[in-house]
Amino acid sequence: MTVKPPPVSDDDRQLKRAIDALRHTTGVDLTFGGVVTRGRHAQLTEFAGNSTRALTGLTLGFGMGLGGKAVALHRPIAVNDYANSKRISHHYDLMVAAEGIQAVVAAPVVVNRTVRAVMYGAVRQSVGLGDRTVDAVMDTARALEQNLAVRDEVVRRLGLLDEPVGAGERPPEPASPRWEAIREAYAELRVLAQHVTDSDLRERVAALSDKLADAGAPASRRPSAPALSARELDVLSCVALGRTNTDVADELGLRAETVKSYLRSAMRRLGCHSRLEAVMTARQLGLLP
Repeated sequence: MTVKPPPVSDDDRQLKRAIDALRHTTGVDLTFGGVVTRGRHAQLTEFAGNSTRALTGLTLGFGMGLGGKAVALHRPIAVNDYANSKRISHHYDLMVAAEGIQAVVAAPVVVNRTVRAVMYGAVRQSVGLGDRTVDAVMDTARALEQNLAVRDEVVRRLGLLDEPVGAGERPPEPASPRWEAIREAYAELRVLAQHVTDSDLRERVAALSDKLADAGAPASRRPSAPALSARELDVLSCVALGRTNTDVADELGLRAETVKSYLRSAMRRLGCHSRLEAVMTARQLGLLP
């Protein structure tokens, strides 16, 4: 069954990049996939290397075919002879045959126990899929899971900025619980950015963290305000939440000594002699929210 493709979402865009990267990495004949709705039905919309449109727009029933079964079981499945495999149903044999697919692996993309997408790698020759190809599909699915989870957390954290200030209400005071939530969101965004493999998403996370910093900037920043490096801001934003050097090191994937080095460098640039003074000065200069 084919239906009109849905509007392109951010999940679709990230899936498309993952599909393209997977084919480039593995060199298989065809990579493809689709976003899953309500954790059950996937529509195949993203392709790299297809020679026909036989699979384009195909909606997979829950548990049906290779991809539908991978979605239902929440785990990857590979078959080396699709047409004769007894491990799957054969609802889509005509479309698969039209594309010439013989061996194929399908991997679900699972975020917070919900299947968000399904990805495939396939070959048209009657040869088995090597372990490296299967592992590459699984690794790409895991990387996409991480990117989607980070994006979801970014959206959740930024939700507090979307709350409008009502008529007659004043913006949150620097010491208010809401302002502390903004500062916590800023620090966590900078930490999350360290775990993003998608370059476009990483740039968006960086831009959003800058937006949070700008929210606390004074009306006129001091022209001579020093510029801190990205790593110095990462460390200082975590220190601002009361984290120890060991805590910061764990969150940023650094050594404790490296954290100390970045902190000392930031203090020197800011002309400060303590952690607290560095945080307060960075806030006064609009470098931190």
